[in-house]
Amino acid sequence: MQLTTEQVLQALSNVEEPDLKKDLVTLNMIQDIHIDGNKLGFSVILTTPACPLKGLIENACRNAISHFISPDIEVSINMTSRVTTQKNTGVPGVKNIIAVASGKGGVGKSTVAANLALSLAASGAKVGLIDADIYGPSVPIMFGLESARPKASQQNGKTRIEPIEKYGIKLLSIGFFTDPNQPVPWRGPMVSTAVKQLFNDADWGELDYLVVDLPPGTGDIHITVTQSFPLTGAVIVTTPQDVALADAKKGVGMLMMESINVPILGIVENMSYFTPAELPENKYYVFGQGGGLKLSQLVNAPFLGEIPLVKSISESGDAGKPVVLAEDGIMDKAFKHIAERVAQQIAINNAEATNYADVINR
Repeated sequence: MQLTTEQVLQALSNVEEPDLKKDLVTLNMIQDIHIDGNKLGFSVILTTPACPLKGLIENACRNAISHFISPDIEVSINMTSRVTTQKNTGVPGVKNIIAVASGKGGVGKSTVAANLALSLAASGAKVGLIDADIYGPSVPIMFGLESARPKASQQNGKTRIEPIEKYGIKLLSIGFFTDPNQPVPWRGPMVSTAVKQLFNDADWGELDYLVVDLPPGTGDIHITVTQSFPLTGAVIVTTPQDVALADAKKGVGMLMMESINVPILGIVENMSYFTPAELPENKYYVFGQGGGLKLSQLVNAPFLGEIPLVKSISESGDAGKPVVLAEDGIMDKAFKHIAERVAQQIAINNAEATNYADVINR
């Protein structure tokens, strides 16, 4: 029996994308089918390179070919991806903008933003990071770029800022343009103008995800970013304590206001438990337990995961090498899991807002 493309598509129409709840053929995720005798090759176009279900989908495709056609077919599957988008972000070439926010300072929001961006890039995505915390920029220190100054180029008669590239991502921070030893008394209009320039005057190129580290609280910068640029969604960072959760709830409330209406991609609980280096399997919940999960349930948002309290996370940031690059262990796994969940939630939201089969070729 001669194997045909129609048989392949019919078999693979029995494989459902677990998040999007439709079969791969309907979603136009099966492409580049090649048949040579009993040898079959095709590509599966995932919604993100950080897809946590990649292995599950590949195995389901192999089983479908074996079950519905023949177990004797040699199957070669190219698991690739094309990150989707649902809206014009207002920044040319950028598909999705992710805000990382917190209700109060000191909860590790910038650490989460930096390591989230790096984890997404490690999966194969094109990623940028804006340090929009005008009052306390931390990217220059966390990436070892205290003395860095972005270059500028002329494009079509306009001056464009060139983001600094390090560890595989593109970076911009207000800290690159100010003296770290000299305080800058920012006023409202100045803040809004400076933040917009980080988006509008930079040559970001083609990005799958642009992560934005917002300052703590609910102030001018939040309003400027959310009203000037259509955000794909926001990640809220908290710690388990009641005071942090109360402030995080206010931050969520602001983002969910009708005039702002930014989707909440999920809640990250930082400093969830203490794990001594010599006892990596032990967990001590020194600040309480389950607060982030309770908040996620209260605001009806996904709980993205817990990040433990370990000494290496602060040491790595101070040394200019974020923790996901500095070790292969518990922190890597925590941030990889969170990055996968964020990418997964973005793909789901994009699919719900659009027809995925129409946008996959964008």
